Amino acid sequence: MRRSNGLRRIAAAVALLGAACAPVSFPGQPVGALRLSQVADQGDAERRSSMQLVLRGLESDADARPHEALSDYQTALRVDPGNPYAYLALARHHVYGRTPERALDFLDKAESLLRAQGAWAPPVEAQVVGLRGAALFFMGRPGDAAPLLERARTIDPWVWNDGALGAAELR
Repeated sequence: MRRSNGLRRIAAAVALLGAACAPVSFPGQPVGALRLSQVADQGDAERRSSMQLVLRGLESDADARPHEALSDYQTALRVDPGNPYAYLALARHHVYGRTPERALDFLDKAESLLRAQGAWAPPVEAQVVGLRGAALFFMGRPGDAAPLLERARTIDPWVWNDGALGAAELR
């Protein structure tokens, strides 16, 4: 129940923010929206194994099985501690769970690894920036959250127009 209420609150905040801004047109599918299933087969054996656990965790999150999801994300990091996508999924899990403040450290780690591994690009930035905005929103800091959510929406309106990143959207 908290998750759906939280998504509704973010969507309402983004709608209010959108009403104050010029309308955004969506001329077509964004260039390469980040889907972890598209990068799951990249890297060495540890990375691929870790990514399968991340994908399974996202499926559990989408099916409202948060304890299973958390276990998969934690195992993914034990298999490959340098997997930035595991940190990203774990951050998403905390943003929409009961501990959005914990998401910020995971987002910092994901961003650092993504930049170091040469994987930082607009589709990735949209997810990191949007999740950071969502975390700040749930932490009671809507003024800090609004520009980040708007930035994510500008980069990837197909995913962030509702102000939230669902597990299925990241999967």
